[in-house]
Amino acid sequence: MKITAKTDIGIVRDNNQDSYAAGELSGGAAFAIVCDGMGGAAEGALASSVAVNAIREKLTNSFFPGMSDISVRSLLISSVENANKAVYDLSLTDKKYDGMGTTVVASIVRNGFAYVVHAGDSRAYLIHNNEIRQITKDHSVVQNMLEKGEITSEEAFDHPDKHIITRALGVDENVRVDFAQEEFENDILLLCSDGLTNYVHDDEIKEILTDSVDDEKVSELIEKANYYGGGDNITVVALSM
Repeated sequence: MKITAKTDIGIVRDNNQDSYAAGELSGGAAFAIVCDGMGGAAEGALASSVAVNAIREKLTNSFFPGMSDISVRSLLISSVENANKAVYDLSLTDKKYDGMGTTVVASIVRNGFAYVVHAGDSRAYLIHNNEIRQITKDHSVVQNMLEKGEITSEEAFDHPDKHIITRALGVDENVRVDFAQEEFENDILLLCSDGLTNYVHDDEIKEILTDSVDDEKVSELIEKANYYGGGDNITVVALSM
């Protein structure tokens, strides 16, 4: 498994509120996590960092080869629920942490499958046979408007309310997450924060990543987001066979 990852502050923000982790698990499996913090500058960065660390610890300590699909699903969901509790409990310790939270998208890849959980608008994409498919659905006001037919996909791309999300870790005692399981054979799994997808269209992402993934191509994605405005932090994690 090849893992390539990079985060960038962008060209507008003064700090980076994104956090990520990726690595190998036993039995040839791999994991990846991307979180995009919200709240005050320091609080958002803290929320995403706490969440990533909690999820990484749970995954690396609890995953083992031979787990059933149901067990992998349960592990991912419980790891995110643990992270939610960690961020939420921290938010209660000081008034300066009021409103802190973070999006999350996390995955385990093993035995020809990618397992993905998410809450918020950080995304996962599968690139297969020169096609790109978003396998997460944004938990956002704009996504709800799109599904109701109130706006078009073109209007959704740069809608002024695109940053308003309807789910996040740490803002409540409990969190709902979505889960997906996808076949993964000679494919590319891309996890990213909205600092990429708010500026770079899916077709452009596909064009850059179609053949393979390496540090240069991940850097090219980030450079393209910055070229188009770079108004947010940008994090990209890619897994490929």
